[in-house]
Amino acid sequence: MQQHSFGVRRLTELAVLTSVSLIMFIIEMQLPPVVPIPGVKLGLANIITVYAVYCYKPQEAALIFSVRVIIGALFSGNITALIFSFSGGLLCLLGMLVISRITDINMIIAASVLGAVLHNIGQTAAAVFVMRTTAVIAYLPFLLFSGCIAGAFTGACALLVIRRIRPKRKKEGK
Repeated sequence: MQQHSFGVRRLTELAVLTSVSLIMFIIEMQLPPVVPIPGVKLGLANIITVYAVYCYKPQEAALIFSVRVIIGALFSGNITALIFSFSGGLLCLLGMLVISRITDINMIIAASVLGAVLHNIGQTAAAVFVMRTTAVIAYLPFLLFSGCIAGAFTGACALLVIRRIRPKRKKEGK
């Protein structure tokens, strides 16, 4: 019985995290662009991805990411964005998972920056493939620069969330 309640609790946590990331995605969609360069955004939903990479199993973090990207594409009404989001996000997730296994929580911001850079590289590669032109590579330096800033921001936010949640879990005996 104890094992069953743990599974339900864990599934509920994953569903809540996925929902929060979708809400953050939808809110960010409503905000005006920060800069007039296509593809540049904060990536607020990635706060949850970074958090999940450090606090959940790799397959659970991948599940949160995958469901958010698929449902986010449906919510935005832009199914072609799924190709860009998934290619960039998957490369980002894999890079952060590797870094999280060889470093500790103190490197979360660096892992998030690396993830953002990989995300931009993955999206650019998808754009080259979809648009059948290498001209989009000209955006890459701008995307990498903004990605480093956004990655540092999302990593710092994820670290803040972890520091706020872990003490509560210890008090509750979890």
